[in-house]
Amino acid sequence: MKKEDKALVIESLKQTIQSYAAFYLVDVTGLNSVATSELRRKCFKNEIKMVLVKNTLLEKALDQLEADYSPLYDTLKGTTALLLANVANAPAKLLKDVTDKKTGIPGLKAAYAEESFYIGANQLEALVNIKSKKELIADVIALLQSPAKNVISALSSGANTIHGVLKTLGEREN
Repeated sequence: MKKEDKALVIESLKQTIQSYAAFYLVDVTGLNSVATSELRRKCFKNEIKMVLVKNTLLEKALDQLEADYSPLYDTLKGTTALLLANVANAPAKLLKDVTDKKTGIPGLKAAYAEESFYIGANQLEALVNIKSKKELIADVIALLQSPAKNVISALSSGANTIHGVLKTLGEREN
């Protein structure tokens, strides 16, 4: 590959990585063309972009980004696919579903999600359970609304009880 072509690929990788919130480095060494195509289809359905990359070009692209991605460099060996998504746990859920239990292929090498690094296949479960910022905000709102709902519920039931007592007292003969 010519130097100019490499520069274009590196620039393209930089822009692609910057446009997504999370990315995963996945080992696809043992996948044949049929399995790779099937993985691509599943990625597309789950709004995950899959890109097969040369490790050296990916490392150069990561070097040129503002953040320090050096913890990922040791995992850049063998055949690497880059899975990019805006929902941090979407690729992890997909990998959990498609990874062969016997061979471990495709296998997670590393991930960058929610501004943290996850190195090794043993981190897959942690990535599956990670919550996106939207999910965390929804949880906080639900927790904040809960006491207000309880107060309103108590006041509503109290009003019905008081109304019932007053009605009974009003209907009583003196």
